[in-house]
Amino acid sequence: MQKVFSSLLAVIAFYTVQAQADNSLIYLQFPVVPPFTINKIPDSSFFTKADLRKKKATLIILFSPDCEHCQLETKLLKDSMQVLKNVQIVMVSFLDFNLIKKFYEDFQLRNYPNITMGRDGKYFLGTFYKLHTYPSMFLYNKKGALIKEFIGNIPIHTIAENL
Repeated sequence: MQKVFSSLLAVIAFYTVQAQADNSLIYLQFPVVPPFTINKIPDSSFFTKADLRKKKATLIILFSPDCEHCQLETKLLKDSMQVLKNVQIVMVSFLDFNLIKKFYEDFQLRNYPNITMGRDGKYFLGTFYKLHTYPSMFLYNKKGALIKEFIGNIPIHTIAENL
């Protein structure tokens, strides 16, 4: 009886750990562009997954306007825009709208039509991706399927190689 109980306990523990691991990375369970809604910079209009252009790769970047790594990655992104000209880029932060707008203006992102920047006031994407580090980037192919995640500063050519 002791062996049966121990075996049953081991099986339960295994499935509990397995279930926790599965739940921790939702974006791997649902490897498609998530159904997000953000307030677009500079006008605060809504921008959703439905507004993404069809049959175009998408790069979702979670960032913080006051993060030096995010600032560096944005500069690299701008400097390498020729490589990513056919990728729609969605930059998202959950911080104050005015901070994000200042970042948008300081980096003159209005000059890049393939970049959409916005505020995720409900922290949906932070929860969906289980955000731990800025910047965090998630690359999706033309069909909306997840290709790869990038955590921290990543050379732009590495992102482009995965398209």
